[in-house]
Amino acid sequence: MTDEQKTIAFVLYPGLTPLDLVGPLQVLSALAQIDPGYRTVVVGATKDELATDTPLRLAPSHTFDEVPSPFAVLVPGGTVPTLRAMADETLLAWLRSASATAELVTSVCTGSLVLGAAGLLEGKQATTHWMFRDVLTGLGATPVAKRWVEDGKVITAAGVSAGIDLALHLVERLAGREVATTVQFGIEYDPEPPQGALDWDNPPYGDLKPLREYTLREGLADHPELLEKLLAHA
Repeated sequence: MTDEQKTIAFVLYPGLTPLDLVGPLQVLSALAQIDPGYRTVVVGATKDELATDTPLRLAPSHTFDEVPSPFAVLVPGGTVPTLRAMADETLLAWLRSASATAELVTSVCTGSLVLGAAGLLEGKQATTHWMFRDVLTGLGATPVAKRWVEDGKVITAAGVSAGIDLALHLVERLAGREVATTVQFGIEYDPEPPQGALDWDNPPYGDLKPLREYTLREGLADHPELLEKLLAHA
């Protein structure tokens, strides 16, 4: 690292969804290759290998202590393990400290709930995975149904694949449209899903409120006050 480099820190914690982290990491690592003024790191409480919500295991490149003041922070999401991370005081303390000086504080999917648990969404517009969007209200945020939402230095993205959109937006913001387009070509990001565009008025499984409530109860079983606060908005 040089004194001039700006560090983009991706947060790793047990049980997260890999694509929430790896998609944006690939995009922003491409930015770092094009512009040596940036570097990407993956931070965690230790450098130990951690499980994800797939068979893939991941390990941080740096500890929280080694990256106290990043230029930007990105928190990925997941399901039950992410809700448990909302009560991880080591993680929350680092987020509060790092975010105080960071120029960008971002999240993908339910990673915004972790930002909210750290008190970083108070009075902000934000988004998350559509199934959990309403519970943002319980964390002091105003939920917005968009692919990503920018409110000052806080930028939150919707579910999983939206993290790539967020990352390309960040590249454009940091380095301009030409560089962002170059990165987009580099990863051949031109989505045409086999099933076509999503019909948001007709989700395939109908009412998912019971599943959302079950996930909240599983993830926050040891934290009844926070659980009840979020259930009130679920």
